[in-house]
Amino acid sequence: MLKWDRIATRLRVPLSFLFTAAYLWLAHPTWTTLAAGGIVILLGLGIRAAASGHIRKNAELASTGPYAYTRNPLYLGSLVIASGFIMAARNGWISLMAVAMFLAIYLPVIKAEEEYLRRAFAGYEEYFARVPRFLPRLTPYRADTKDSPTAFSGELYMKHREYNAILGSALLLGVLALKIVLKVALV
Repeated sequence: MLKWDRIATRLRVPLSFLFTAAYLWLAHPTWTTLAAGGIVILLGLGIRAAASGHIRKNAELASTGPYAYTRNPLYLGSLVIASGFIMAARNGWISLMAVAMFLAIYLPVIKAEEEYLRRAFAGYEEYFARVPRFLPRLTPYRADTKDSPTAFSGELYMKHREYNAILGSALLLGVLALKIVLKVALV
């Protein structure tokens, strides 16, 4: 029998598409909530962008940049982005669905990734003990980073195709704006 974390890993992308369809159906944005949510979304995109420029997936343990403050800055950025879209939507059902999806899908995925990192990188236990999963530390974690990049890498950002988060967010915000315009036009 497959462990739930493996099932959750496989389901997260298809469920994200289903969630997006339900989100668009249930969303009741206004220009004010769209603007406020957009600001929060930009913050989340910034967190994700900074993190993607510091991670060398499966090659070394990332502990610089945003990874010096939280073990999961990519997921933290995604949570901030999701919060912005929840604000923009103005629908409590969307909030409940997002929380359920995070708890049922993303937490098991994160735990599975932690197990992988524990096996793959010798320094992970110390990092795990000193850096929180989500809520950032106030001071950066300092590991032996002589071989690790300490500056943001645009090359890594492009390699990880993080610009897709910007494009996807812009598209979804555009659809929400269109929904507002069409609602006004139909009234």
